[in-house]
Amino acid sequence: MRTALLALVIVVGCGSASSPTPAVGSDKAATPAAGSPFKPNDVVLDHAVTTLAGKPASLSDYRGKVVLLVNTASECGYTPQYAGLQKLYAKFNPRGLEVLAFPSDDFGHQEPGTNEEIRTFVDDKFDVQFPMFDKVHATGPEISPLYKTLTEQTGEGIRGEVKWNFTKFVVDPKGRVVARFDPDVEPDDPKLLAAIESALPTG
Repeated sequence: MRTALLALVIVVGCGSASSPTPAVGSDKAATPAAGSPFKPNDVVLDHAVTTLAGKPASLSDYRGKVVLLVNTASECGYTPQYAGLQKLYAKFNPRGLEVLAFPSDDFGHQEPGTNEEIRTFVDDKFDVQFPMFDKVHATGPEISPLYKTLTEQTGEGIRGEVKWNFTKFVVDPKGRVVARFDPDVEPDDPKLLAAIESALPTG
């Protein structure tokens, strides 16, 4: 039987702005934890995406894994979180974690580089091993279909406009978004770790 993986999807960015209160959900229980603002929904992420190397991919390729999506940026105050994300990926990937990074230049023009420049930067500075994807718009009139779904079609406590770089979404093995964390939540924050642990497949 294929080993289930946990995927962590990341959108890269930087700066400081307020965003919705983190929500934590579990794949094992289709209902939110007591006191959690998360409300269950049936939205499944199946979007077509493009890798940083320009190859077509689909988020459905990560079905059966837990995914952490993050919008990232190379010139942000939160950019050092790349190191923490890589440590998180190294620790949990054997148990089914994938971290997916989506560079974005929407916030403070902090990701001005080309795909090649972004690849060189993350390799040289952080030795990033997790999947990186083509630049996306995480907000605004040209928002990507993926981020439109994340911010408009997900449950209460998760949906809402992305305000800054390194906003984090946790996706369960069925492709459902079960938690969201603000940019200032570090990759080793106990709340984020708990959300990942609770979503990891047990079989």
